[in-house]
Amino acid sequence: MTDRKAAAPPKKIVLAYSGGLDTSVILPWLKERYPGVEVVAFVCDLGQGDDMKRVSEKAKASGADDVVVTDARKEFLENYCFPMLRARAVYDGDYMLGTAVARPLIAREQVKVARKVKADAVAHGATGKGNDQVRFELSYMAVAPDLKIIAPWKDPQFQLNSREAAIEYAKAHKVPVDATVKKIYSRDANIWHMSHEGGEIEEPEKEPSDDCLVLTSPVSKAPDQAEYVTVEFDKGTPVGLNGKELDSVELVSCLNKLAGKHAVGQAVLVENRVVGLKSRGVYETPAGTVLYEAHKALDQLCCERDLFHYKQLVSVKLAEMIYYGQWIHPLREALQAFVDHANRVLTGKVRVKLYKGRALAVGAESPLSMYDPQLASFTMGDYDITAARGFIDLFGLPMKLRGMRQGEADKN
Repeated sequence: MTDRKAAAPPKKIVLAYSGGLDTSVILPWLKERYPGVEVVAFVCDLGQGDDMKRVSEKAKASGADDVVVTDARKEFLENYCFPMLRARAVYDGDYMLGTAVARPLIAREQVKVARKVKADAVAHGATGKGNDQVRFELSYMAVAPDLKIIAPWKDPQFQLNSREAAIEYAKAHKVPVDATVKKIYSRDANIWHMSHEGGEIEEPEKEPSDDCLVLTSPVSKAPDQAEYVTVEFDKGTPVGLNGKELDSVELVSCLNKLAGKHAVGQAVLVENRVVGLKSRGVYETPAGTVLYEAHKALDQLCCERDLFHYKQLVSVKLAEMIYYGQWIHPLREALQAFVDHANRVLTGKVRVKLYKGRALAVGAESPLSMYDPQLASFTMGDYDITAARGFIDLFGLPMKLRGMRQGEADKN
């Protein structure tokens, strides 16, 4: 347990509830751990594909005093995923942060529920080895420092730290679970992505099986014919697909299907967790991969050189902060303001080719394009070539002087 006010046990807890095995057994465990406590199960719909009515019924059957479901799909895309897209933030070269960016939103919505029901504590089911414990707890601390934080996996009295133990506990307490002792993959899903861990994925020398894929087809089964999609942006934010204006949920859902069919958006990586260890995962981010590729093409077309290069540096830092759970952080917010300012010129359309696991931007147009066909051609035209000579002389002067004065010293 991570309890900032351990002197007094909680009276009412709002638990971030998914309906999976872990949070299902945590519900009755909390009631045993804190006799007389009320537990409210909070379910955040981020487009994970669950039947929310069934999840709510399951929470009630598992011992929840009340269940609150919030549809946050639009909020998730427009105020979390799309700002991240405008920065093209990617962690460790491949991870498009689908789980990481979801946790601060869940925590914020969970705190809203806690305030509404007058709870004095919030709880999560993240383990003590993972990233999510950090993301949840930093977010709680940032928006509700007065609330107790209950983290059962870090409580010495919590003994349900294996799948077998959790299933036995569920049976003994008549908790309805569909889980079995044998579970090949551990997954996290939302409208932006799906992650997979476990099984052969945990062995870095082995190729992950196609059996783990859910949102995307295996490359071997992708169509032999390429498909083209056109994404329209307004100030760096996607607003339309194939000539049709769509809201965020429709756009991403549609693009997930189109890109997933062509095996687009698969990544296999060994990543550096916040707690210091390395883990290996398979990620599927079909729509996000297309949107990042399209955004990059528009950025290259419209953004001034120095600004474009500096944004690349900022994106690395932003990705790190998002991964580390620092979404609600003044530096992240300040960097986001810079990114959004730089995106003001990214309005236009990008045509993306989907084929055999790859999304390739093959054409882009914008009324704010900085690309000048005449300047870019091999024909000199009005371009003053004598200016280039003077530019090179001045630009290279420090290098020339160093070569003249210190060149021999470098050889010794």
